[in-house]
Amino acid sequence: MLKASDLRDKTIDELKELENSLYRELFELRMQHVTGQLTNYKLLGQKRKDLARVKTVLREKELKIR
Repeated sequence: MLKASDLRDKTIDELKELENSLYRELFELRMQHVTGQLTNYKLLGQKRKDLARVKTVLREKELKIR
C-alpha cells in the first residue's frame, strides 16, 4: 500500500510512471479475475486505491497545492 506522504516526495515523471504501472497491474488483476485465476480479491481494491492516491498527488502537483 502506497502512502500519500511518500508519493509527494516523488517527481511528476516518477508519479506518471507509477500510474502507468498501476494501470497495467490493475488490468492484469481484472483479467485474472475474469478467468478465475485470481485468488486474493483484496488486491483489486488495494490497487484501485493506490491508483487513486497517485492520481490525487499528481493533480496536487499540477495545481501546485502544498
